Amino acid sequence: MCGVHRAAAAHDVRADVPGRAVARLSRHGERRAAHVAGRPAAGRAGGVGPRAPPRGAWRTSLAEVGLVYATVPLVWLTLLPGPGAGVVPGRVSLVPLRDLVTMGPIGIGGNLLLFAALGCFAPVRFAALASVPRMLALGAACSVMVETAQFALRLDRVSSVDDVLLNAAGAALAAAASRPWWRTPAG
Repeated sequence: MCGVHRAAAAHDVRADVPGRAVARLSRHGERRAAHVAGRPAAGRAGGVGPRAPPRGAWRTSLAEVGLVYATVPLVWLTLLPGPGAGVVPGRVSLVPLRDLVTMGPIGIGGNLLLFAALGCFAPVRFAALASVPRMLALGAACSVMVETAQFALRLDRVSSVDDVLLNAAGAALAAAASRPWWRTPAG
């Protein structure tokens, strides 16, 4: 870029009418003018300084942290291989409610908690997921992915339909419990 064009690109504001500034974009695409058509530029009073954080920023930030730090470690634990990993063929149990009897209270509680953080925090963070049926479907889809990975990777674990049902139910119950903090489509 030659010197004349560089100097012209550096000018962000041009005065078409005396006393009135018209905004132009700088060569970096930044808006530099303080006033456009008599209105202050976006920002604080007078168009100077950074914008205030949007309302609910803390809520969405905490929801993102909760989603990651409460869901990922539990999924990681679920995908840890057993002692016969890679040697034993994958096992599948497709009869609903058969494994609940052998699971015990710790197994049932663990399966309910696996995607509970997802069900609790996803509707708080994402307005499009703010309904219990959507969270039930998302919990079921994520659980099917985990069970498929357990089977495909031959981790010496049983891929059970009961795990999917409990994981989805845990996500839906947590979503219902977090309903007061959900984002609405408008905000």
